[in-house]
Amino acid sequence: MANVLVIGASGQIGKQATVKLLDAGHKVLAPVRSPDKLSDIQNDNLSVVEQDLEKDFSAHFERIDVAVFTAGSGGNTGADKTLMIDLWAARNAVNYAKAAGTSKFIMVSSIGAGDPDSVESAIKPYLVAKHMADEHLINSGLHHIILRPGTLQNEPGTHLVRTDMPSNKDDAVIPREDVATAIVESVARESKENTITYLFKGDMPISQVL
Repeated sequence: MANVLVIGASGQIGKQATVKLLDAGHKVLAPVRSPDKLSDIQNDNLSVVEQDLEKDFSAHFERIDVAVFTAGSGGNTGADKTLMIDLWAARNAVNYAKAAGTSKFIMVSSIGAGDPDSVESAIKPYLVAKHMADEHLINSGLHHIILRPGTLQNEPGTHLVRTDMPSNKDDAVIPREDVATAIVESVARESKENTITYLFKGDMPISQVL
């Protein structure tokens, strides 16, 4: 059992990850802007606190074993929120985790974050933000796992993935539930090796990948 801080627990991936982490017996601290979004999760191991990620949230890292950053500004916000949440809040979370001595940091990034210049898309500012957040984590010295999922889908997960880039762009997809499962497997992962892994629909068990 680990004490897990889930930053972005009210999001689509974050909420599923929170439920799965609780089901696995972990304790979860969820700082969210709107606590009522998690009111349907009833579990004694869940602590929900109100928090604006644009403000100081360092206090939540006390006695945390694993920090998960799966927060996002959302597709309906402007570049300012992308900058403040996907980059700056992620950067701050890494700094807070390092200062608190957190033993593992799991970052939910994105396909394309490795090389934003290779992607001609309207979401390039988002990918740049993710890239810079990833680089800050990589250079922080923290033990880290960076997950770079393909295009997200709302269909049920299969618990089966591939980590190599599909040749067909239409195959570069993954259910959000499988990303949530990958978070849980990352929390349980015993290896101290830092890793960056892409996630797409495939035929390999997520537990085997991580």
